[in-house]
Amino acid sequence: MTDQRLITVPGGFLSTPITPPVAATDWEVHSRQDKELVKGLGLTSATMLVMGSMIGSGIFIVSAEIGREVDSPALLIGAWLVAGFMTIVAALSYGELAAMMPRAGGQYVYLREALGPLWGFLYGWTLFLVIQTGTIAAVGVAFGKFLGVFFPAISSSRWILHLWKVPPIHVGPMVLGNMDVGINTQNLAAILLVVFLSVVNIFGVKLGAAIQNVFTAAKVAALLGLVFFGLALGRNAVALAANFGTNFWRNSGLGAQHGVQVGVGGPIVMVSTLTILAVAQVGSLFSSDAWNNVTFTAGEVKNPSRNLPLSLALGTGVVIALYIACNFVYMNALPLDGTPGAVTVLGRGIKYAAEERVGTAVMTQMFGAIGGFLMAAAIMISGFGCNNGLILSGARVYYAMAKDGLFFRGVAKLHPKYKTPAVSLMVQMVWTCLLCISGSYGQLLDYIIFAVLVFYILTIVGLFVLRRTRPDAERPYKAVGYPILPIIYILMALFIDVVLLRYKPQFTWPGLIVVLLGIPVYYAWLRRSRHGDTIKSA
Repeated sequence: MTDQRLITVPGGFLSTPITPPVAATDWEVHSRQDKELVKGLGLTSATMLVMGSMIGSGIFIVSAEIGREVDSPALLIGAWLVAGFMTIVAALSYGELAAMMPRAGGQYVYLREALGPLWGFLYGWTLFLVIQTGTIAAVGVAFGKFLGVFFPAISSSRWILHLWKVPPIHVGPMVLGNMDVGINTQNLAAILLVVFLSVVNIFGVKLGAAIQNVFTAAKVAALLGLVFFGLALGRNAVALAANFGTNFWRNSGLGAQHGVQVGVGGPIVMVSTLTILAVAQVGSLFSSDAWNNVTFTAGEVKNPSRNLPLSLALGTGVVIALYIACNFVYMNALPLDGTPGAVTVLGRGIKYAAEERVGTAVMTQMFGAIGGFLMAAAIMISGFGCNNGLILSGARVYYAMAKDGLFFRGVAKLHPKYKTPAVSLMVQMVWTCLLCISGSYGQLLDYIIFAVLVFYILTIVGLFVLRRTRPDAERPYKAVGYPILPIIYILMALFIDVVLLRYKPQFTWPGLIVVLLGIPVYYAWLRRSRHGDTIKSA
């Protein structure tokens, strides 16, 4: 419908038809960038957020467990190559969704728009309950653990308030409980770190990004230093003979058999090379995780159609290259095999590094006692930066859920001056601190690896769904290798999940239960939201 407006022109009037603005479609309203948030993240900050969220303490630790599982230098590298390939393919696929829907909440929004609000809620529910907050707690406690290297009074055995020792509870192939509840000097350090970073991130996304940039640059420099000095100074004749040459390929053939313990205390069964690589992904994929956190902050990214896909590709590519290089350094400095009771770093090898601190063992082998202190400092820097990125980004998901009426309404409020989700940051902080005190975060993270992979699969399935249901939607960037690479990812991830269900039930069923518990919670929130709307309209 148009109306006629008279516009004054020299010599008379001109009748001009005026078309009123067309109301935005539901898709445009729900998929376009948030207007109330400050656009404070450029390409550099977004890339640093990807890298900083990925690099925690895992790369310095999990190679010991992977080494024991695969029992082969080639398969140790292979496990990281598989994780790297899957991570980069997933990031390239997410780039299309991020450019289409540059909204706060990222993956939550993609699942909501592609598969329906229930799937988005289940992801946000699991993220808040375990994935994000559990990771923040675990990284914070690791920070306290390595701070104890410099200050011995900071220890998990120095209790300030010990409330309860939860006994081990055996449920089939799983062991629940078996943790100490209370405050010790180690988890107090974690709590103080979480509180500090949560409060700092209230004061604007630019301040949070500045902290992220500084600490990510520092830990990338530390990893580069480890790689450089490891290749230049860390070459050990015993390690080279044990790990390379013909020994590199031992136990790596497709017909090789590998022992896996089913569940906790279950029988040892023999599995194929492909199966053992899938089992080993518990460590390598977890250490490569959190790259998707930049999508949570999409509403604050400048030029998101360009910068989000580019930051995902650049960030994941650099980190995976560093991870693989670090594992070559480990094998240059230490033999893969070792003896658990050996008194020397070299004797224990990668498999039996003290407390699984492979990075620390390598630095000690190269530089003596000072190497252990250097690595402890590097891991503390890494943990500080990692937690800043996780805290900054996670709060944006609960903010987006609250705006949809699927979380506490107050969480949708922004700070009046700094335009940050301050309430969301505080709610996330409180729950994370409770996880630190409960001592349950480690088990929770073990339980949720399976579920994390399920949500990645569903999100990439959503890419195919949106290509069909929204063929005309604006796609500034299209997933590289579509549809072949996303299909390969889905098949690989499904294979890993099936293997974990079969051979590592302690990592799968509890996580699945956590996700499923979100279904009745979703409908409760939905009724609550509708009831609130009814009262307002009355």
